[in-house]
Parts: sequence; C-alpha cells; structure tokens
Amino acid sequence: MTFRVGLLGHGTVGAAFHELLDERADAIEAQVGTRPEISGVLTRSRGDFDDILERSDLIVELMGGLEPAREHMLRALRAGRHVVTANKAVLSRHGEELFDAAREAGVQLRFEAAVGGVVPVIRVIQETLAAAHVDRVHGIVNGTTNFILSEMARTGASYEQALADAQRLGYAEADPSEDVTGRDAAAKMAIIARLAFGAAVTFDDVQYEGIEQLTSDDIAYAKEFGLSLKLVGTAERIDSGISVRVFPAFLYGEHPLASVNGSFNAVTVESPKITEITLSGPGAGGPQTASAVLGDVISAMIPPPTLMPPAREVPLVRDVESAFYLHLEVADRPGVLAQVAEILGRQGVSVKSVIQHGLGDEARLVMVVHPVLESSFRKAVELIGRLDFMRSAPRVIRVIEETF
Repeated sequence: MTFRVGLLGHGTVGAAFHELLDERADAIEAQVGTRPEISGVLTRSRGDFDDILERSDLIVELMGGLEPAREHMLRALRAGRHVVTANKAVLSRHGEELFDAAREAGVQLRFEAAVGGVVPVIRVIQETLAAAHVDRVHGIVNGTTNFILSEMARTGASYEQALADAQRLGYAEADPSEDVTGRDAAAKMAIIARLAFGAAVTFDDVQYEGIEQLTSDDIAYAKEFGLSLKLVGTAERIDSGISVRVFPAFLYGEHPLASVNGSFNAVTVESPKITEITLSGPGAGGPQTASAVLGDVISAMIPPPTLMPPAREVPLVRDVESAFYLHLEVADRPGVLAQVAEILGRQGVSVKSVIQHGLGDEARLVMVVHPVLESSFRKAVELIGRLDFMRSAPRVIRVIEETF
C-alpha cells in the first residue's frame, strides 16, 4: 500500500527531504505497513498544485514565505489532506486559521521542523507533556545567533567578524537580518507559546530584541562575573497572564543553556510535575530539518490524528522582573559611582556586583543588579543616561539567574 506525499518546494531542505524519504521508504514501510512515495513536486518552474493535491494523501510544504504557502496549506487541509510544514512565518502569523481548517477536516497539521531544527520540542510539548501544566519554556532557538555569540566568546572577535565567519560557513544568510534582529526566534516562540499554554499568541504579540548592538567588551566583562551570553526566547506564565519575549541574556555557568554553543539549539521546559527537561541538538541545516519533516510525515501516517484544540485569550504581560547587566562609559571624576547608585536606589534597583575599569576618558562602570521590574530599571537607566559625566548611552543586557 502506498502513501502519496506531495512536495511543495525543492530547495536545500526540500531536496534533502526528497532524498531522505526515498532512502528510508523501505524501513518506514516495515515500521508502519505503508510505503511513502513522492507523488509530485512543485517548484517555480515545474509542477501544478491542483494536480499534486489530487494525487496526494499528504502535502509537505517547504516553500517558505507567507504566500502562496499559506494558501496552498489551507487548500490542502480543506481538501482533507494532512499537511507537514517547516514554515514558522506562516504558523506564527496565520496559525489559528490553519489549525481551524485542520480540525474541521479532521486531518493533521504537523510542524516539528518549524522550531528548533531536529530538537523535538513540538512533539514533547504537544504529546509527551500533554497532561503537564507547563509554567515556562525558554531556550536558544536560533542557531545562527548562537554561533555568532559563541565565536565572539571563544575568539574575542567583534560582532561583525563573527557574523562574517557565520556567513562564510553557511550558518548565516547573505542578508542575516531575520536571524540577528531576533525575528526568527520571535516567530518560533509564538508557536511554542501557542502549544504550551493554548493561548492565541501570534508573532505580533512577541517582544523581541536582537544581537546587533552587542560588543566583545560586553562578553569580556561578563566573563569577570562568570556569565555567558545567549539570545534567549522565553514563554512563561505570570499570574493570570503570559509573557513571550526574545532577548540577549547573560547566564551563569550552572544554567542548562549556558554550555550550548555553536549552531546548536536547546529548549528547557519547566513544569511542577517534571521540574525541567532540556532538549538540545543541531538547530539548522538541510539534512537535520529534513529528518524532522520526515518524522512528522511518519506520525501523520499512523492514526489517530493529533488535532490542535482551539486557542483561548490570555492577557499578555509586558512588564517583567529580571536581573540586568549595566555597562556605563563615564568620565573618571569623584562621586560618579555614588550618583549612579543613588539613582538606582531611588528606583528600587539593588546592585549585586560592580567592576570599575580604566581611568580618565576610558573609565567604565560595569555592574549586575538584582531582579527588578523592567519599567523601574529602564527609568533608572534613562535618568543615568542624562548625567553630564556619561560619555555614551548606557548598555543594558538581561541576566538570567536561575540554575538547576
């Protein structure tokens, strides 16, 4: 018996998936009793979608972009076809439309490869931990930025030098903006939040920052505090609401994400019943993504289907408590530290540790403060930035203090 797979897109991931499916077809048939085969391929220059849809039991969408990928997936679902996709852009913006269509047709929409590459975070949250009350999911979900930050820490390279290395090795695109601005990670965290909390979260609900403003100085000073720097995505329950954010953050060495280097991804899921689970693995690459896609295809071949329940409205929390790293370039004169400390104290900000480097025009104050509401800390930073001894704008990076 044959299970017909229509393939939309035949680029790096699509070609790798096609090759992998052909290679593993015998083993899959032995496992599930049905043999998958490609029934048609759609690219810019070949194939017809209507014909492929007619001759397929399942559609694999690996085109990327919003359109026509969204329209093709909707049509496939409404026609009673399972859909497997790696398209985080469509899912993070139009996920509810797709989930509704899958529910109404009683078919599966699977998307493990859209988040974390080969790391099975979607399957773990959606299936393994379906009965758990998840409090927080956070992790490193973009391999490009993790490679850049790892290289800056390992070699002392500047951001620009590390980015050039990432592009040369194929970890970063010629236009890296989707990765380095945090947009890619934000799309993935919107998907994770929807799964973990059943909340109607889209890309537009995610607060995100990138890594373009980070310097090798920040990493060097952080080492003196025993910290490492990562771009972290967080989705967590706060009181009756949730917060979904992406931001650069310093981690202490005992944190499970601190030792995740290079292009690897890692995600930590926290729940009262399980404490925490950390999953890690390659975050990018054609063969790795193709493997995750094929895993979804196999899952869709085995009934019963996994259907996404309807989303619910949950308040979004914007003002969140965090520890912070603060880097100040100041004129070296008496009373500077006292004035800074006074402003921080008036806003309820308590200093955990401080380092002073340099003299004269090269003086720097670098400190880590205890957790405080971000609005209070940002107000203090704004006031400090107005002082006449400041030589440049203050630099701020969050610090995650938890260890496990």
